[in-house]
Amino acid sequence: MLLHDGATTARNTEHTTSTGSAEAMVAPWFAARKPGHTLPQPLYTNRAAFDFDMTAIFGTSWLLVGFTCELPRPGSTLAEMVGPWPILLVHDKSGTIRGFHNSCRHRGSILCKPGQHQAPRLICPYHNWTYDLDGRLLAAPRMPEEFDKSDHGLRPIHVRCVSGLIFVCLADEAPEFDTFAAHLEDYIAPHALETGKLAAHSTLVEYANWKLVMENGRECYHCITRHPELAATFPVAMSRHFEGSNAAQTFADAMVEADLAATPIEGDWWQLARFGLNPGVETLSMDGKPLVKKPMLARDDTHVGSMRLAVDPHSFLHATTDHVFLFNAMPVGPTETHVHAKWIVRGDAVEGEDYDRDALMELWTITNGQDKELAENNQTGVNSPGYTPGPYSPDAEMLAQRFTDWYCDKAAEYLGRTGVAAA
Repeated sequence: MLLHDGATTARNTEHTTSTGSAEAMVAPWFAARKPGHTLPQPLYTNRAAFDFDMTAIFGTSWLLVGFTCELPRPGSTLAEMVGPWPILLVHDKSGTIRGFHNSCRHRGSILCKPGQHQAPRLICPYHNWTYDLDGRLLAAPRMPEEFDKSDHGLRPIHVRCVSGLIFVCLADEAPEFDTFAAHLEDYIAPHALETGKLAAHSTLVEYANWKLVMENGRECYHCITRHPELAATFPVAMSRHFEGSNAAQTFADAMVEADLAATPIEGDWWQLARFGLNPGVETLSMDGKPLVKKPMLARDDTHVGSMRLAVDPHSFLHATTDHVFLFNAMPVGPTETHVHAKWIVRGDAVEGEDYDRDALMELWTITNGQDKELAENNQTGVNSPGYTPGPYSPDAEMLAQRFTDWYCDKAAEYLGRTGVAAA
């Protein structure tokens, strides 16, 4: 069995059509996908496709879910949703961050509602079953004498922490991670995320398929005209990783002098790069000036661009000199996605003195709102009987096509393991 029981059960709920498995239904749709083009309509609209995506994509991938600074001390917990599946991250007594399915081993109630909490034990709000921070069941009131608590600990999930970032995987056997972790540490470590703090977060409900949300987030073809605020600081006319321009080479040379990793590098499901912002711009803000007086990346030269991390299937991150921004898209239904945004600043920065929370959030709040409208317009058009998959721009949409190609390859791999052919 590939997935833990929670993921497998979710796949087999009433949401999956009774006429056959989600795998059997989606296989012809993947087979019909034309190279270099967007996806066939049902992959953006159909319930079976959503069920398949949760099991085959989100149920088997490494997911970036947050920051270690959100769990600052033993007893800190962070409850999140991966689509319909609740998970729980716990800072245990030894200092380790552990992950569990947020489901009591009694009758399945969640232990913690979404958000941050602090408690010395994990206590189910239904019948008071009590767990240690390492997941062991400590107390189960009114159970028979022969009941063995050691058989009813919380179900673990894979957790990896890298330089202040937390990744989880719900699969029984997680994909290889160490290669990515080594590269990521080179790029993100100078930003000192471990000593940062969560300054702001928001959730935006977008009535669009998660893949439309992510395709939009993987290209800037639309940015020049649709994101004028972002265009003031972000190089929106980019092509892929800004290769080939004199400005890009000059910036890369400066980063070598600053001892900052900058060369674009990619794996199967991740991308890393540091790139220069618009001339004279120090950070991603409305005017290009720093938003936080105390920098996270202490350098004599504040023109160090943005360190961009992209993780398939669902997120991207920008780390600039003074703050870090995380974009996280989680599917909720075939045409509903929740976009979670988080802003990290230096741990000793004081709100109202060193930064203004509203100003910190302003640029990406505006940009995310504009993208919400674009994604929802896209979904409405894709719903049309006249929708036909169209070609990506090789210059402006290389990363959007890369995302869709990765999605199709990942789906084909999963279908192959289940014995269902995609072609």
